[in-house]
Amino acid sequence: MKGTTSLLAGIMLLSAIPAAGQSQKGNTRMANAATIDAQADRIVDAMTLAEQISLTRTRAGASLKDLGVPLPAFIPEAMRIDKPEGSIGTAGFVPAIPRVGFPAQHQADASLGIADIGYLRPGQQSTSLPSTLSLAATFSPEAALEAGDIIGAEAFAKGINIMLAGGVNLAREPRNGRNFEYLGEDPLLAGRLVGQQIAGIQAHHVASTIKHYAVNPQESGRFVYDARMSEAALRESDLLAFEIGVRDGRPASAMCAYNKVNGLYACENPWLMNEVLKTDWGFKGWVMSDWGAVHSLHASVNAGLDQQSPQDKDFFAGLEAAVGDGSIERQRVRDMARRIVRAMIEVGAVEKVAKPGGEIPVEAHSARAQALAEAGIVLLKNDGILPLAATARKIVVIGRHADKGVPIGGGSSQVIPWGGVYRDAPEGTHPLSALMAPSYSLASPLKALAAALPNAEIQFDDGSNPARAAALAASADVAIVYAVKTEMEGIDHADLSLPWGQDDMIAAVAGANPRTVVVLQTGNPVAMPWLGKVGGVLQAWFSGQRGGDAIASILTGRVAPSGRLPISFPASTEQLPHPKIVGFDPAKQKALSIGVRYDPFPIDYVEGSDVGYRWFHLKGEKPLFPFGFGLTYTSFDYSGLKQTGGQTLKVTATIRNTGKREGLEVAQLYVAPPGRSIRLAGWARVQLKPGESRTVTIEADTWVLLSYDESAGKWARPAGDYRFFIGKSAGEPELSGSVFLNAAAQDRRR
Repeated sequence: MKGTTSLLAGIMLLSAIPAAGQSQKGNTRMANAATIDAQADRIVDAMTLAEQISLTRTRAGASLKDLGVPLPAFIPEAMRIDKPEGSIGTAGFVPAIPRVGFPAQHQADASLGIADIGYLRPGQQSTSLPSTLSLAATFSPEAALEAGDIIGAEAFAKGINIMLAGGVNLAREPRNGRNFEYLGEDPLLAGRLVGQQIAGIQAHHVASTIKHYAVNPQESGRFVYDARMSEAALRESDLLAFEIGVRDGRPASAMCAYNKVNGLYACENPWLMNEVLKTDWGFKGWVMSDWGAVHSLHASVNAGLDQQSPQDKDFFAGLEAAVGDGSIERQRVRDMARRIVRAMIEVGAVEKVAKPGGEIPVEAHSARAQALAEAGIVLLKNDGILPLAATARKIVVIGRHADKGVPIGGGSSQVIPWGGVYRDAPEGTHPLSALMAPSYSLASPLKALAAALPNAEIQFDDGSNPARAAALAASADVAIVYAVKTEMEGIDHADLSLPWGQDDMIAAVAGANPRTVVVLQTGNPVAMPWLGKVGGVLQAWFSGQRGGDAIASILTGRVAPSGRLPISFPASTEQLPHPKIVGFDPAKQKALSIGVRYDPFPIDYVEGSDVGYRWFHLKGEKPLFPFGFGLTYTSFDYSGLKQTGGQTLKVTATIRNTGKREGLEVAQLYVAPPGRSIRLAGWARVQLKPGESRTVTIEADTWVLLSYDESAGKWARPAGDYRFFIGKSAGEPELSGSVFLNAAAQDRRR
């Protein structure tokens, strides 16, 4: 397995990344706010009104015309025009203003690497990182910083200075087609990790967004639905993830979402943009719209939108006239332009201008991507079958495209990995439809396993015929089934089942050979009706550039599993706040939802701030696998609980490796304020050798202990007894107790 790193090296790689606020290689980000302000003022005030307005109007940086094929009717006009002069072929482009020394804006997707579905920059490839949900499974801010570092370095080398990264929408809906782009269901985990990913990107003079602001947890009807919940629930959940990300990562931009929030479109919602983001949180960057998310000029600009992203109807074309007639203040336009200029100065993108043609260490970045994938793989079940014994001489590998590669999430975040892709499209498919087909990086799990076990006889079956696959498995020492469920922007799934008859196939194989391991390559939780019949289950997510090698490393024990679930796996959809996706229409599940018409509809988020594991705890429901769950190849014991209360909550415990292998434990602290559900308040990642013990102290995050008092308009922590436990997941308390905390309040306004 050429180019991979050992377990120890991988751990050192992730732990060596500096935390936010520490010195980072290549980070020349200016820290002196007064200096940044002065430079921004000089540049903006040297611009004409037309030049300031030009910064606020993004155009498409590439054109589908370049494909040279007839375009279907649903393709918008913004993607049919010629590529603008000066563009390098990115999702968004704003021309430079050389007269004042301000560079062009080259905006590229997204959070899993430098995205390109296949037409933006034909022939270009990039490091395909594991899905962001896999990144969340590491429970490691250092890993998130590592991922951002790779993205930022490659973006700068390609001449890209704005990354449309930083996806942090909470996983309220486990059937959402874009969950693979996000960081799970918990605001503390998601916020901390997205902040570090953003910091890693911006260390390379590349601006990053945080998105999609806000409450954008499903694709069905994403352009029209109205997300409804109380202000307190919003601030304690979805907005809290954004707030932590803004605090820790200081993103240059925030991207407002398509949907409405409590009656107003997110991109013309003054409470979201002006009051919360810019006033309460003191956000100094700019707000850009999602592609096609603007519905008006005056309402959006006055509500706080600073930049219109590409769309067919150019509302911002009327901005100069609106200033002329006084309906939009001239100072507001200056503020819009200044926010863009200031943010680009702060990340160093004006001083260090990105240019195409930079060197990218492909081998090194691919190895780092593999280490990240290994750290995010979660072992869900193991009846002693893993790691694979060296005595396993006959192994059957079964599964859709396991001979070709590992799945890549589809849509605007899709990365064309080094080496290219395999597209699961029938011959004769329209070229554009082929680009939207499920794609696989060429990191074959079959080939990787064969390379890792050269002395084993390995046979392959694609699993399309369950009886044939079962007959082959019956004579093997071990059967390994690679199960796939692809995900794509614009498309949700009706349920949690595996497609293409894979559940029946797995049941047939396990019935023939109980020594069956299932490797799940999915972007979401799935149901497992066959769970009791199989010997092992690995959740490998979408594992990126060298996903096949990463999976083989875990299966063979070269690397021990250390991932933990960042999203609960429900036992059934009936356990969810919405057993059926509100507004889901199978007939309207089209690629990217472009041109699909939905009538507006509300979604009442009855769970409020109790997302995911909090909901299960509140309702007394037992999920299939709880948030935070993950097995290892060893075992751990917890003892010696101590706690302190009063002004802060600190919990101390001793963790001992009671097994025979080195391993990593993720000790998780959950706290329940008086009368409320549990909340993840902190965690500690502990690497221990066999027999080794270590005492860890976890201090509860002060923001998580607070609740939002809507009537008073402030954050408060009521005095009282706070129940807590420290354990291996949200459903596995090891040590528990209660402490009295004094009343406290916090004003988050800057």
